Amino acid sequence: MKLSKMAIIAAIACGIHAGSAFGQQVNNDIQQVACADCDCGQPVCGCEAPAEEGCCDAASDACGCDSAGGCDSCGCGLGSCLDNMGCCDLGDPWTLFKTQPLGFTIGGWSNVGYHSSNNAGGGILSGGGAPANFNNYDSNVQLQQQWLYAERIADGSSGLGFGGRVDYLYGTDAQDTQSFGIANSHWDNSWDNGNVTAGYGNAMPQLYGEVAYGKTSVKVGHFFTIIGNEVVQATGNFFYSRQFTFYNSEPFTHTGALATHALNDSTTLYGGYVMGWDSGFEDNGDSYIGGFKRQVTDSFSVLYTTALGRFNDDAASVNALERGQIQNLIFTTALSDKLTNIVQLDYLDTKDETNARVRKSTGINTYFIYRINDCVALGSRSEYYHWSSGGGPAPAVDGSELFNQTFGVNYKPHANVTLRPEVRWINDIDQRGVNENFAKNKTIFGMDAIFTF
Repeated sequence: MKLSKMAIIAAIACGIHAGSAFGQQVNNDIQQVACADCDCGQPVCGCEAPAEEGCCDAASDACGCDSAGGCDSCGCGLGSCLDNMGCCDLGDPWTLFKTQPLGFTIGGWSNVGYHSSNNAGGGILSGGGAPANFNNYDSNVQLQQQWLYAERIADGSSGLGFGGRVDYLYGTDAQDTQSFGIANSHWDNSWDNGNVTAGYGNAMPQLYGEVAYGKTSVKVGHFFTIIGNEVVQATGNFFYSRQFTFYNSEPFTHTGALATHALNDSTTLYGGYVMGWDSGFEDNGDSYIGGFKRQVTDSFSVLYTTALGRFNDDAASVNALERGQIQNLIFTTALSDKLTNIVQLDYLDTKDETNARVRKSTGINTYFIYRINDCVALGSRSEYYHWSSGGGPAPAVDGSELFNQTFGVNYKPHANVTLRPEVRWINDIDQRGVNENFAKNKTIFGMDAIFTF
């Protein structure tokens, strides 16, 4: 990529107002909401006010009083303990550095996982070209993400501010995170340590600088996309596994420029210019990314993102000479203090220079997340995914319809530790060979542990 083109990109982006929410670039670390407020001042699961005289009576069992009218040692009586599944004390998180050297936050995580089967079947899929996913090294306890990062936020609140970020990844997720948009050894695409099926590798998915002034910031370099709800980072997802939509229809990274502007307290705009999808510092296309986030009410928000243009200019790559569009809508609704619903709608349509189909897909994902307390949350993800291409190396599965149902738990025994067991059921609706031996149904058990620092 020529420096002159990078300068043009930066100049264009500085004139675009932008903002981001759920996309890959966002630090969407796993968080659990606090216990519900108590009504009568009992020290219940984080409510620190002293008990009021006469509070513990028959009418206040739900407020932390036990059935005998007294409160137990941790402040949770029988009523509230049944409601909040016990007290939860995460403790203080441990960090690598107590101070920020040169204003940079330095940290990361270790992510160790196990899954009983690959997320998409073998057989005909071993030739590629059909819906696949992360978690492709089954029946092995593995280091999926050893992640390190250094970040300085560009703060424009007091004038011109500068920042940037660099991320490094080692593990079995790395080969899926490299700059594979061009079929060569450019940037991190050749940093492998093993074969494709069971290989470890290295990746550097982000390396960018950022400048901010007032409510506007611009990052220039190599960064995660803003499109979609799920992300590469293990810390940014509720579930251990990923959507088929995420892996097969959405970009992971871009190289170019992205601007962010907070229009007001409820609306954020964002937009930028990038050189294709999933490529390092090498020209692989010209496309626009942009959209907006709107907090409509206290309990409801809308996020819209899009990418339009040339996504791939490499004739030797998997999605060769790809041009088209992707549209993504995410609706988030707080149904109660504990229950959140997320609906994601995703549409991708691309062709090559001869107007032949490259990829076309529709993804509908619905989540329900119920947070019991700071330590425990339950989740459900339902996905419908329809996928087609121009044939490719696996034409027999072209046009497949999949249904994916996942149930999972997030358990945090400590502020630095998260355990994510899950059960995933994949239904190959038309039995086109997505599951092994053309099976209609497939069940996968998976679990991982995340240690942040």
